[in-house]
Amino acid sequence: MNYLQIAKPLTLPNGQRIKNRFFKSAMSETMATDAHQPTEAYAKLYQTWAAGGAGIVVTGNVMVDHRAIAEPGNVVVEDEQSLPILKQWAEAGTANHTQLWMQLNHPGKQSPKYLSSQPVAPSAIPIYGPNAKAFNPPRELTNAEVHEIIAKYVRTAEIAQNAGFTGVQIHGAYGYLVNQFLSRTDNHRNDEFGGSLENRMRFLVDIYEGIRESCGAQFSISLKMSALDLNVDGFTEHDSIAVIQKMAALGIDLIEISGDDYENSAVGFSGYAHMMHQLVNVPIVLSGGFRNISTMEEALGKHDADMIGICTPMVLQPDLPNAILSGNYKPIKLPLTLGGQRLDDKYSPTFVTAYCEQQARRLGNGQRPQLYTSAWRALAASVKMHGPNGLAPRRAQ
Repeated sequence: MNYLQIAKPLTLPNGQRIKNRFFKSAMSETMATDAHQPTEAYAKLYQTWAAGGAGIVVTGNVMVDHRAIAEPGNVVVEDEQSLPILKQWAEAGTANHTQLWMQLNHPGKQSPKYLSSQPVAPSAIPIYGPNAKAFNPPRELTNAEVHEIIAKYVRTAEIAQNAGFTGVQIHGAYGYLVNQFLSRTDNHRNDEFGGSLENRMRFLVDIYEGIRESCGAQFSISLKMSALDLNVDGFTEHDSIAVIQKMAALGIDLIEISGDDYENSAVGFSGYAHMMHQLVNVPIVLSGGFRNISTMEEALGKHDADMIGICTPMVLQPDLPNAILSGNYKPIKLPLTLGGQRLDDKYSPTFVTAYCEQQARRLGNGQRPQLYTSAWRALAASVKMHGPNGLAPRRAQ
C-alpha cells in the first residue's frame, strides 16, 4: 500500500473520481498543422502522458476562434472538421483511467502581430511594457461579438465532449481574454460586461454556465488563474477571491492556481493558495515549481492544495507520477544554462518554452526527451519549428 497523500484518489464536486493527486498542467505543444488542426502526434504525446500515471492531464491551450491565435502551431477547435483526430487524441489521452481535459482559450489583444493584424479586446487599450512592439493595438469588441465568443467557448467544449475528452479548463490567466475582461486596467466597457466586478466577471460566468448547460452536470469544468496576474490597479487579490467564490458557488469542479514557484516563492504563493482553499469547498490545484516529493506532500498536508500541478518536469519525465508512486523518482533539474547561469521557466520563459516544445515533439514522434544544456540550442529548435516567429514574444510579460 502506498501511504503518500499524492497517491490518494480525489472526488470532484460533479462526482468524477480522480485516481490520484497528480495534475499535468497545460503546456503549449504548438504541433498543429498550418491550418491549426491537430495531428496524430497529439495522440502519441498524450498516450505517453496517460501511461505516465497522472490523474488529470490538461492539454495545451486550444483556441476557440481561428481569427484569434496566441502562438504558432496552436490547435483551433471551432467545428467538427478535426473530430476524427480529436477522437484519437481523446482515446489515447484517457487510457490508464486518466482524465483528459481540453484547455479553452482566446488570446484577446495578446495575439502577436504576425498572427493578428488587429486583435480584439474588451476595450481598445494597447499592450504596454517591454513586449508591446510585438502586438498590434486592439479594437473593442462589440456587445454582439462578446456573445459570439462566449458561444464559441461553449461550442468548443461540446466538440471536446463529443470527441471523448472528459472535461475542459477555461484559461483565465496570463493576460488572455478572460483575464482581460476581469481586469479594470484592460476593461473600460460600459455595458453588462464592464464596470463593476460583477459585470467584469460576467464573460467568464456566461462561458461557464453555457458549457454546464450544454455539456451536463457530469462533465468536468475547471478554471485556471494565476497569482502573478494580481495587481492593485487591474485585478486585485480581493477581486480574485470574489471570482473564485462566485465560480465555486456556481458549481465549478476544480480551480488551478499557477504562476509561481512553490519551493522558492517571492509572492507568498502557498499562503494565497491556502487562503483560497479555506474559503471555498472546491478542489484547488497548485501549479509551479514542484520538484521534490517532500514539497508535494507538504502542500497537500498543509491544505494549500488538493492536487499538485506539474508542467515542465513532465516533458522531461513523462512517467514522473509512476516513478514517485513506485519509489523510483529522482528529480531532474531543467538543464538549460546561458553564460553559466541556470535558467528556469519562471525567469526565462522563452528559452524554457522552446525547450519544452521541442521535447513534446519528440514524445509525439515516439522518441525520448533529449537532455542538453545550451539555451541557444533550444532557441534554434524553436526557429526550426516556427521560423523566425519562434523568437517573437507570445505574451505581454
